[in-house]
Amino acid sequence: MIDEKEMSFLDHLEELRWHLIRAIASVAVFAILAFVSKDFVYGKLILGPSKVDFPTYRLLCSLSKATCIEKINFKLQSRQMTGQFTMHLLSSVVIGLICAFPYAFWEIWRFVKPGLYPNERRVARGATFFVSLLFLLGILFGYYVVAPLSIQFLANYQLDPSISNEFDIISYISTLTTLVLGTGLMFQLPMVAYFFAKIGLLSASFMRHYRRHAIVIVLIIAAVITPPDVISQILIALPLMLLYEISIGVVALVEKRNRQAEALQEKKPTSSNYPTTPLDQWQD
Repeated sequence: MIDEKEMSFLDHLEELRWHLIRAIASVAVFAILAFVSKDFVYGKLILGPSKVDFPTYRLLCSLSKATCIEKINFKLQSRQMTGQFTMHLLSSVVIGLICAFPYAFWEIWRFVKPGLYPNERRVARGATFFVSLLFLLGILFGYYVVAPLSIQFLANYQLDPSISNEFDIISYISTLTTLVLGTGLMFQLPMVAYFFAKIGLLSASFMRHYRRHAIVIVLIIAAVITPPDVISQILIALPLMLLYEISIGVVALVEKRNRQAEALQEKKPTSSNYPTTPLDQWQD
């Protein structure tokens, strides 16, 4: 690799190009695997929340008979000539992006990291692991909690029994994708708060003071990334508020460690603490 100090602007662009190529290639590899695994991807993953034997529905039924879901009252249709093929491509790309996210993020991080100062590198240690972990947790929460309950609610909601729910496949997959990816990104809140706290742009007292404002913002975000129903918004808003409270704890911990480091730095002896000698005076 070219020495960082000797790299020109064009060298940096070339380095970035190869990192992006490898990141995009990883997404493409997983997308191709998803595309050729159509039966599993659609039969089990994408259409899973639309079937009563989905793990979430079985769990609810095991908890209480009152929460058993015996039927999801809707039918999927493809109203466009290219609808099914287009959704096959799009869903494969989305699955490729989700599966390749840790590696793709690591590639981008490898490009950014050499440009950071040593203290910034220490602050960001383990970033790839924690970002990937939170993203995975958000994806799982969105897929197994938010998406199935939202789909079940919307599918069984009727203004009148004479009106049947027949959804387009594009609408179904777009809703599922928005819920799952949106939740995965929202779970990055603790990491964002950590980095802002480390560079001094965020404090725990600030977050506590504006907690009420944060609740309003969370509800707005939940309304944007979910279908227009109260159940979905609550399912998104509750974990986001929990993540907000966790972020306050993370920021408070960062501030505590910063104070401890400053106190330790003040206790370190400096050259002014030592008596001067004639040799020191002559050198001055």
